[in-house]
Amino acid sequence: MTDQRPARTLVVGAGQAGISLVTALRELGDTGPVVLVGDEPEPPYERPPLSKSYLRGEHDRASLVFHDTGWFADRGVELVTGDAVVGIERDLAGGRATTTSGRTLEFDRLALTTGAANRTLPVADARHEEPGCPVATTGLHSIRTLADADRLAPELRRARQVVVVGGGFIGLEIAAGARLLGADATVVEVAPRLLDRAVSPGLADAVRQAHERRGTRVLLRTGAVRVVVEDGRARGVELTDGTTLPADVVVVGIGVVPRTELAAQLGLLVEPRGIVVDQNAVASDGLTVAAGDCAVGPNPFGRGLGGPTRLESVAHATDQAHAAASALAGHPSAYDRVPWFWSDQGDLRLQMAGLPHGADRTVLRGDAAAERFSLLSYRDGLLIAVESVGSPADYLAVKRALEKGMTIEADAAADTAVPLKRLITEAPAPGPS
Repeated sequence: MTDQRPARTLVVGAGQAGISLVTALRELGDTGPVVLVGDEPEPPYERPPLSKSYLRGEHDRASLVFHDTGWFADRGVELVTGDAVVGIERDLAGGRATTTSGRTLEFDRLALTTGAANRTLPVADARHEEPGCPVATTGLHSIRTLADADRLAPELRRARQVVVVGGGFIGLEIAAGARLLGADATVVEVAPRLLDRAVSPGLADAVRQAHERRGTRVLLRTGAVRVVVEDGRARGVELTDGTTLPADVVVVGIGVVPRTELAAQLGLLVEPRGIVVDQNAVASDGLTVAAGDCAVGPNPFGRGLGGPTRLESVAHATDQAHAAASALAGHPSAYDRVPWFWSDQGDLRLQMAGLPHGADRTVLRGDAAAERFSLLSYRDGLLIAVESVGSPADYLAVKRALEKGMTIEADAAADTAVPLKRLITEAPAPGPS
């Protein structure tokens, strides 16, 4: 007699990808029991506001939470919070996981949505504030979780001099927030430009100028040698050029490291960028799925540079998690969405769709100095991305064009007298390989 028991699913990681995967499973009609495990004490919540409006007191905690307890109960999902999975064993039929508290969770299907952890500053005296860390340096912060934001927010509101180490999206968002709260803000970036590897050089330069116009000091090609600590509190940052920046608060935003420990424990293929998955978000064992910040897989967007890609965005986590849920439910559906992203840096809003990496031509549309412009990136004559500041209509037009597999002729794109939506045309058929 065949066992008709519904398959039990364990989802490890209760961030954006985890909650999206659980949601997608139920939308796909899967009715098997699901356990969603998160190591934070809070239920799943939105992370983007943490480095922006939440720090400025414009969101309360309750407004960040995705769903109340009733939502999980109604869908037959057991939510486990504040209890990290520390070990997993599995075979072809399923397996079991153990948590920090000693709990055992048996499963038939496994999803890893373990996210990423912040890189720490590899310099002397840099001990970030964390719960239960008795030797933490007061005033030295990084931000990834709600608890991180809760520790940083009150200090940021009192600070007069803030140094942000790292000129990525998070660092620039925090620097803009500190400035709006009345502090002097300095961004220290070791690379030759801001947002290195994330955006085009043209957008990086425009963003730097925009921040400097607002009073933020930006130091490029400059590293941090030491956090100056007096009586257990950060008082400044010593730089590679020998100078020291005084600070009431030091915030470190130098990127993240994918959390792949459990995947490695299972013997899955892992590389420095994450757990290796295929277009269906399935890992190397052909059974486990992985999605979000912890995973690296085929470029979901067919234009531009190919090769393994790891993206960090809400849209990516949601879309890849849907592919993972489809694979678990037995209805594989390749993840092939156009990547899109936004960043609010004070009153400066960046919107991006596609991937500009590998572009051989960039068209400027609008006025970068006036902060109303778009950069359209092309490769081999084909539109591959848009990066917009203060130009939402351009962003939406290109995003929709890319989603439909269409393009915009480069020579016509710079003419702001013609709306981009009127310039969308069929993309040429790919030539023989």
